[in-house]
Amino acid sequence: MKHELMYIGNKIIQNSQLLAEHVGRKQGDAFEKKLDAAPLPLEERIEYRASLIQLFGQALYRENKDIVREVEKWANNAGHAAIFNHLPLNDALQAITCYRTVIWDVFSEELEKNQFSAITMLDVSRIIDPLLDQISRIYGKLYDEHNQHLMKLAYTALEELSVPVVPIFDYVAVIPLVGAIDTHRAKLIMEVALEEGARLKLTDIILDVSGVPIIDTMVADQLLQIIKAIRLTGISVIITGVRPEIAQTIVSLGVSFGDIRTLASMKQALKELGFKKEK
Repeated sequence: MKHELMYIGNKIIQNSQLLAEHVGRKQGDAFEKKLDAAPLPLEERIEYRASLIQLFGQALYRENKDIVREVEKWANNAGHAAIFNHLPLNDALQAITCYRTVIWDVFSEELEKNQFSAITMLDVSRIIDPLLDQISRIYGKLYDEHNQHLMKLAYTALEELSVPVVPIFDYVAVIPLVGAIDTHRAKLIMEVALEEGARLKLTDIILDVSGVPIIDTMVADQLLQIIKAIRLTGISVIITGVRPEIAQTIVSLGVSFGDIRTLASMKQALKELGFKKEK
């Protein structure tokens, strides 16, 4: 049996270049055209496919652990390249099935020609199929990590847009808050306010909360922490947009804003800061 596996393995290795070309044809013209747009020439793609096919051949008679490591390395490189070239995961996984088909075509031909035992067929499948499955798992893991990274970037960008610092005069800016405020967003508001306050060399920040639907004990406490942090950097803070119903809620909760300036509107805040309408 070992002799049969070594024979098949060597046959695969000897014909790896030809088999790699067969893989390309089975993947189809549409798939190949997508790869043509990548910086990897056809000749190099064939060589890269041939290197994997050679590993499959060696797996039939070499130490399995060594082959697994080399196949995993191949899969990681190929997966990163597929992601870099914007190849959909479905296409990448379909391409892997072509290797299985090509290997089995060779094996079936040799099986018929040399009348290998049925157990040999099972052994080839037992050795090569897990390697192909491992490549698929690595592809799936790499694509999942990439998508999570993109989602994190998009979420971060969206969060930053949700905390705009709008300069309206030299050294004065408005931070209009819209939507609910939780612990995570409060931390972001504080970070953005402190960073932009230093970058713009602000002396005053108007924190407008007219777009915040609910201010409960937690939100009020978060706002107080944000204001204290800003004031520690030497920037004065005025809160505007506290609606009557919100004011009643804050009072009923026993929350005190102490010496923090609160005004009904941004217009009042600007007037207090000494800005008047030009005539």
